[in-house]
Amino acid sequence: MRSEWTVAAITRAMLPVLLALTVVEIGSGLVLQTFEAQLLAHPSLLVLVPVTIGTAGNLGSILASRLSTAFHLGTLSFDPTDDELAGNALAVVALALTLFPVVGAGAWALTAVTQGTDLGVGTVVLVAFLSGAVLAALAVAVTVGATYAAYHFGLDPDDVVIPVVTNVCDVLGVLVLFGAVRLVL
Repeated sequence: MRSEWTVAAITRAMLPVLLALTVVEIGSGLVLQTFEAQLLAHPSLLVLVPVTIGTAGNLGSILASRLSTAFHLGTLSFDPTDDELAGNALAVVALALTLFPVVGAGAWALTAVTQGTDLGVGTVVLVAFLSGAVLAALAVAVTVGATYAAYHFGLDPDDVVIPVVTNVCDVLGVLVLFGAVRLVL
C-alpha cells in the first residue's frame, strides 16, 4: 500500500475513482427519474427512496470500516471461510433484516400522518424488507469486492472503499427498491 501523503498522490489515487462515481450517481438519478410517476402515485414509496439508499450505503460503510481496520491490522483474509469476514458480513445482513422493516413501518406512518397513504402498512413493510434483504447481500458483495480491489491496486481502503460503496449502493438501492415494488404491487 502506498504511504505517500501528498496532494499529487492523493489526487492521482482518488480523481479517477471520483470521476467514475460521478457517472454512477448520474445513472442513479436517471434511473430514479424513470420511476417518478409511480413514486408520485404512492407517496409512502417516495419516502422510502432516500432512507433505503442511505441505509444501504450506511450498511456497506459499516462493513467497509471493519474490513479496513482488519486490513490495517493485517488480519484481513479474503477467504470465504474466514470467520471474521463471514461474521462481519452476517452482522450486516442481520442488521438489515431487522432495520428495514422498521424503516418501512416508519415511512408508512409518516405518510399516513402527513397526507394519507393508499398502500397498506404490510405492503410498505414488505417492500422495505425485500429491498433491505437484497441490498444487504449486494452491499456485502460490493464492499468485499471494493476492499479487495483497493488491496490489489495498492490503495488505502480508508480512502477508496467507502465512497465506492455508498455511491454504488445509491444506484443499487434505487434499482432494488423498484424491483421490490414491481414484485409486490
